[in-house]
Amino acid sequence: MSQNPVFIPGPTNIPDRIRKACDIATIDHRSPKFARLFGPAIAGVKAVLRTEAGEVILFPATGTAGWEAAIQNTLSPGDTVLAARHGMFSHRWIDLCRRHGLDVLQIDAPWGEAAPAEAFEAALAEDREGRIKAVLVTHNETATGVRSDVAGVRRAMDRAGHGALLMVDGVSSIGSMEFRMDDWGIDIAVTGSQKGFMLPPGLAILGVSPKALKAMEGARMARTFFDFADMRASYARGGYPYTPAVGLIAGLAEACEMIAEEGLENVIARHHRIAEGVRRAVAAWGLRPCAMRPEICSDTVTAVVVPEGFDGTRVATLAAEKYDVALGVGLGDVAGKVFRIGHLGALTEVMMLSGLATAEMAMADLGFPVRLGSGVAAAQDYYRGAKEAARLAAE
Repeated sequence: MSQNPVFIPGPTNIPDRIRKACDIATIDHRSPKFARLFGPAIAGVKAVLRTEAGEVILFPATGTAGWEAAIQNTLSPGDTVLAARHGMFSHRWIDLCRRHGLDVLQIDAPWGEAAPAEAFEAALAEDREGRIKAVLVTHNETATGVRSDVAGVRRAMDRAGHGALLMVDGVSSIGSMEFRMDDWGIDIAVTGSQKGFMLPPGLAILGVSPKALKAMEGARMARTFFDFADMRASYARGGYPYTPAVGLIAGLAEACEMIAEEGLENVIARHHRIAEGVRRAVAAWGLRPCAMRPEICSDTVTAVVVPEGFDGTRVATLAAEKYDVALGVGLGDVAGKVFRIGHLGALTEVMMLSGLATAEMAMADLGFPVRLGSGVAAAQDYYRGAKEAARLAAE
């Protein structure tokens, strides 16, 4: 029996083309054959990041490792970084920094709000001595379904006249939502293979600006496995300083080819259409997203706030047990208060309708005040018009 699609915010559904691309025989990763495979993957990621000035570095790891590599290569113990805590993944990045001996200037924001650019600007303007070495932004807070305005944070940094590095967690946004590394002045962009690139977990993918590479010269944090300098030296010879994840890199090249074939702008538009249909369904259920304002709603995941007296975790649990469909549970401060619907990667409007129908059935089974078919009908109505508009625009 075929597996149902997953509706979690990663790992995402893997297209057959990518699964087959990953399924390759062992090759010598120090041979020209690997270099011929590796080059298209790097070039493809640069195109998705929209960077010409930056370099791409791939570690056989995950997005969390990407956070770690970002700070290890550019900072020193005792350095100050500025970050907002407004969701589980911004919280985890802050925790990682503290474990590495960094001084975190933490700005607390409600879970459901975006990173506060104005508060960042005020903190940077007060830092006349330049103690703050980096600003950390979670572009898409996966726990709450909130998108932050990275370009707005860059403008705030520029208004403050501050020279800190801008590091961005784009794990659940890159390859699915608008992301412009060069235009937004991002110094390190972090993502993983298992989200918009539609691969299994196992690659930490980083875009690194010339400014970040320059910062490496004075960085004194210990690093070995995640050393950018070692990676860059090996890349120049067409290889790795250690054994790479060859199959995943082959799959990454194929994923980038698929994104290019669809067109990055079309990929972004598809994610927006699917997400908007989910939001229409949530409204038809009489519920609301965790994101506190429409303009900050994520196009890759929606955290649905459950009514008082209900448990969001049970929705995801029942969907898995009874209908064999994966929905996301709430995390951290919103555990039990929400369930999450992932809508990114290899996903279509038709596939999304099955996920919405399953969420409706699970909620009805649990006694939620939700009418079967209401959310699906709202999404269908939107998708019909949106798909026709997209078709006409393409002609």
